[in-house]
Amino acid sequence: MKQSANLTSSARERGMSLVVALIMLLMMTVTALMLFRMSNTGTQIVGNMQFRNEALASADAAIQEVLSTTRMFETPNLLFLQDCGGSFNRRCFDLNGDQQDDVQVDVAPPSCVQVDIIPNASLNLSRPNEADCAVGVAQTFGMEGAVAGNSLCANTLWEVRATASDAGASQATGARMTVVQGVGVQVKTGVAVAFCAGTSAP
Repeated sequence: MKQSANLTSSARERGMSLVVALIMLLMMTVTALMLFRMSNTGTQIVGNMQFRNEALASADAAIQEVLSTTRMFETPNLLFLQDCGGSFNRRCFDLNGDQQDDVQVDVAPPSCVQVDIIPNASLNLSRPNEADCAVGVAQTFGMEGAVAGNSLCANTLWEVRATASDAGASQATGARMTVVQGVGVQVKTGVAVAFCAGTSAP
């Protein structure tokens, strides 16, 4: 009788060892799966950060290209010389040299947000671009060389908005980034009147 009780106890211990081993194996499997998912999430985060940096650099490059020419107020719907995807206000970038566009940047026509007509008295006539702005030869009494009224130029503030998006073949991320930049430009009052609301000719 004593021997049969020892056998039953030994069989129970082996059964319990098997249950504990299975629970430990299950816990190790769950831990391994969690680690795999965490590393996959980390890879996605790094990929998103890389796209963000590429998109920001591409949007900045497109904005700088727009600001380096007078097309922003001469032909605001034809900002770039080459079209990208049928639009002359879109710039495409191949970042890795595989002949495929990776990022496309859509630039909205720049908008004039502020204008200040420059008075003749504020011009520095020794600067060629400001000398071209001077109007007439009328003088006010008592001040030799002083010219009254507004000049032919205005200081304007423009807002340029660029939206960069994934242009890859799969467009898997669907990520978008919008960059807004302001720039001050001295223009002829005719340009200010044409593009800046509430401006009238001098």
